[in-house]
Amino acid sequence: MHFSRPLFLLLIITLTGCASVSKQEPQSNTTRQPAPVVVKQQEKTPTVEPAHTRISSIEPHQHDDVWQRIRHQLAFAPSDHQTVQDRVDWYMSHPNYMDVISERAAPFLHYVVEQVERRNLPIELALMPLIESDFDTSAYSHKHASGLWQLTPLIAKHYGVKITPWYDGRQDIVDATNAALDFLSYLHQRFEGNWYHAIAAYNTGEGRVALAIKKNKQRGKSSDFFALSLPKQTRHYVPKLLAAAQLLREQKMTFPKIANHKVIAVTPLKQGIILNTDKQWQALQPLNPGYTRFPALLDGPQHIVLPANQVTQWQTYLANQPAMPSAQWQQYTIQRGDSLSVIAKRHALSVAQLKTFNQLKSNKIRAGETLLLPILADQQLDYTVRAGDSLWRIAKHFQVTINEIKKWNALSKDILRVGDTLTLFLSDS
Repeated sequence: MHFSRPLFLLLIITLTGCASVSKQEPQSNTTRQPAPVVVKQQEKTPTVEPAHTRISSIEPHQHDDVWQRIRHQLAFAPSDHQTVQDRVDWYMSHPNYMDVISERAAPFLHYVVEQVERRNLPIELALMPLIESDFDTSAYSHKHASGLWQLTPLIAKHYGVKITPWYDGRQDIVDATNAALDFLSYLHQRFEGNWYHAIAAYNTGEGRVALAIKKNKQRGKSSDFFALSLPKQTRHYVPKLLAAAQLLREQKMTFPKIANHKVIAVTPLKQGIILNTDKQWQALQPLNPGYTRFPALLDGPQHIVLPANQVTQWQTYLANQPAMPSAQWQQYTIQRGDSLSVIAKRHALSVAQLKTFNQLKSNKIRAGETLLLPILADQQLDYTVRAGDSLWRIAKHFQVTINEIKKWNALSKDILRVGDTLTLFLSDS
């Protein structure tokens, strides 16, 4: 067929335009602002996969391993961002890391998973204690954050977590998990459903993340998490979580098995008590690290965490609770003019604590009688830090542990300053 030259050129131009349109990204019903295609490809929010794309069709509770229960429900879309892959490589180069994590997580992970599921939150959030604290219940940070979820005092108190000289709810699995998930749920709403932004804000603060998003939008840049200007720690924080999820999803390394059944029981505790020296109950301390002067369970929540198979024994113990071992505690002889309020104030206690400790039903006391003080020691010592001191040296000298010194004094780091005063509770036994 013969075409004139002008008509032939017009036909080529028309066909070229059609070919160009056919290569464009399909348009959704959502109105988009004009921008280069590459920017649109970057602006990916942490999507949740539809149910049919998930790993297994069986129910989560049917797995015999709680790690597989998590794997079954992983919902964030996989990321191939370089920072995520770098963290995957780090995990792979530390093959024993998950052994330590699984050992620490064994008493608590099933409980955390159940709480995340109950709230219908992404199961990836159950991995956050791995990123926050390596599942170390006694972990402290330089920002004074504490516990599995590394809650700061400000956030903890905002969400109703009690912190006193006797109890730090940030280290209690129940109080801390509730507060952390409340906070994350708020952040998710605050950042319009973007989980990466919410998780980043959990780490660095919502104000900083909001400002980074605002600046990028003002400059016409992507507000995707990976495009934000955030502190180095936060830039690596979300990738750590995504990398751990990727390793679990793809089974690239071994996550030592944790039984997928209830191993702890949260049991009501109507009032403070003091445990005797029975070794069986002394073993409760790792499950209840919030009580900073264990075995005095004072000022805490109205619950205690027990091994699931010991609830009946615990109830029997409470019903027949033996007398407190007086040799284990400081004793005070009541003087003329004393009252419970005077004695309590003198020893930085509350009247309720003093009455609970001595099983008193009224405020009446008599001169010459002896009261027990809830101080697990033969003496309370105020020690002034000297040049050359360290927590290790002080702990060794007084035969206590570094962790005990940090708990007694709410220390978030190991650095001491000359002239600081440390409170120590020493025992002759």
